Order: sequence, then structure tokens, then C-alpha cells
Amino acid sequence: MAGKKATKIGKKREAAVLTERKKLTASEQIRQLEEEIGKTKYNKKTQHAIGLMKAKLAMLKERALARSAAGKARGDERFSIRKTGDGTAVLLGFPSVGKSTLLNKITNAKSEVAAYDFTTLSAVPGLMEYNHAKIQIIDVPGIVSGAAAGRGRGKEVLQMIRNADIILILVDAMHPEHYGAMLKEIYETGVRINQKAPDVKIRKKERGGIGVGVTVKLTKIDKHTIADIAREMRLNNADILVRDDIDTDQLIDIIEGNKRYTKALTVVTKIDLIDEMRLKKIQEEVKPDVVVSAELGFGIEELKKAIFDRMGFIRIFLKEISKQADLEEPLIMFKECIIRDVCEKLHKDFVDKFKFARVWGKSAKFGGQRVGIGHRLEDDDIVELHLK
Repeated sequence: MAGKKATKIGKKREAAVLTERKKLTASEQIRQLEEEIGKTKYNKKTQHAIGLMKAKLAMLKERALARSAAGKARGDERFSIRKTGDGTAVLLGFPSVGKSTLLNKITNAKSEVAAYDFTTLSAVPGLMEYNHAKIQIIDVPGIVSGAAAGRGRGKEVLQMIRNADIILILVDAMHPEHYGAMLKEIYETGVRINQKAPDVKIRKKERGGIGVGVTVKLTKIDKHTIADIAREMRLNNADILVRDDIDTDQLIDIIEGNKRYTKALTVVTKIDLIDEMRLKKIQEEVKPDVVVSAELGFGIEELKKAIFDRMGFIRIFLKEISKQADLEEPLIMFKECIIRDVCEKLHKDFVDKFKFARVWGKSAKFGGQRVGIGHRLEDDDIVELHLK
């Protein structure tokens, strides 16, 4: 009896909090929820409550973003760059981090360089050639804290990283504290770096409520919380199948369905301005993939290799019918590509004209195996296309 009474009191308190929260503006509600989540210690008892608060927060932010975008002009030609080459990388950093100098050093670009902030006012592309690959590198204006909310043309800049194959996060050796702020802006714009989308399948249905199935042991969230978060996010009738040990944030990302999973490299710049002891401390704190000095040309080759490797390229060699394969100039493709991807890259009509392909290499069961358009290729494979 006492337990039921306590539950009723708890529900009344929650209803009162919700009533008071509705009186606040959207930004005030967001700030209040963020503070509440921040001060609530995470454990088994609070897991469910924190999950619901995060779901409410995600919905509020989504609505606020939709309102801020309504009525605004779409597009800005200064940030409209046609993608070229085998892959695209965007240089992201705070003002005066050395993006333009680095772009000029690793590509054929001529981006304006000056010793003051906000020199770059539009997107500037360059082309880096490395190990047969042609990689488009784009220098964008420096971001500031609050960029994801629109400060300093931040939305336009951050939108570009959603379309990139890799983000180069540049950190000024004189200001390593900027790194955390940049990660926050990237996260707030809906980009998840160096991680794969969790294996969660959601199938909506007309009725029947929320059904949750799991094929792994869940250690960060339970089935009850999964169902309640789904309902909180207006997903009332669906079957949710979870095949990864996800947490609350990952579940919310999947339900929202608008997140971009992108590769990234962290690069500390201007290391010529600090001593060895300071550099060692930064490497321990930031854990960069590469450290460079564009002015002195230090670390440039290491950076090019790191970009190529993180892109996840493979080499495919093409062969004409009844001729030897061209082993001099490979076609650069991404790992896990299929024959269809090769066709699309070679010519827009090749998919429609495709009959079959023959493949030699690691992905073939035997040399010259006849395969279909969905065949997955591996590095150093030789492909012979047969078209109608």
C-alpha cells in the first residue's frame, strides 16, 4: 500500500515538473534538462530517468532546429563545392588554426593566408594526389563555439562535414583546449566520428505498441527503457530489434535517423611554436593521429598517408575483354565496394548496360569467376565488365 502511495506521489511530482517546464521557452527547457542530466549520477537506478530526459532533450533540440531553419534561404554559393576525385576531406578548426597554410602545402590550392582570424570566408577546394588516389581537400571558414546553433556561419560550415568522407580536425598547438569544444560542435550537428551505426532495426507497424527483441546481452540499457524512450520520441507502434550492446544516446540517434557516421583524423598544427615537453603533454591529452608544422613542412607526408589510410581505399584493376589487365593505373574505390559501385564510377550508363563481370583476385573463388552486380570486391582484384 505504501509503495503504491509513493508511486502516486512520484507521478504527481513528475507531472508538476512537466507543467512548470511547459511555461519555459524552448531554449530554457533545453538548458534545464542539460543541467538536470549533468548533475544526475548515472547508475542502474537512474538509468531509466536519464534515458527519458535525454529523449526529451533530443526532441526539444530537433524542434528548435526545425523552427530556426524555417523560412531561411536555402544554400549559399560560397559553400557549394562540386565533389571531385576519389574522396573528399574537410579541414575543420577554429580561426587561425592554420587550415589555409596546410591546404596549400598538401594540395595544388592557393588559399589566402594571413596572420588574423577569419581570413577564409568561403569554402576553398584543392586536390591532393597520393598513391594513385586523387583526394579533394576543402578548406572552410573557422568555426567558433556555438557553431552548431548557427554562430559565425557555423551551420553552413558544419553541414559540409556531413557530406565529407573524412573530417580533418585541426587543433592549434597553442590552444589544445579547443579540441573538446570542436568535438562538441561536431556532435551537436549530428555527426558521429570514427564509429559505425549500431545494429538496431526498427520496423514501424499500425498497432500493437512497442516490441523489443535483443540478440546480445545489454549492459548499458534495458528493454523497458528502450520501449519508454521510443514512446517518448513519438514512436508508439514498432518492433525494435537490437543486435549491439547500445547505450541511451545510440538508441536516440537510431530513432532520430538523421545522424551521419564519418571517419576523422585529429591533427595538431603549428608544433614549431612549442617545445618538446609541451608537445608531449598535448599528445597525451589530445591523442592526435598526426602532428604537423605546415610552415616547416614537418609531418606533411605522414599526414597524406594517414588521410589515404583512414579513407579506407582499395585498388581495383580493370581488364578489357581478351586483353591483359591494366596493372599500372588502378581504379581507387572504398572498402566493401561492389561491382555496381565500379560501374557507377566509370560511367552513368554502365549499371543499366551491365550483363555480368569476371573477377580475378581475393574475392573470386577461382580466376575469372563470373559474378553479378552485387559481388563484393577486395584490394587488388581484377575486374572485366561485360555490357549489353
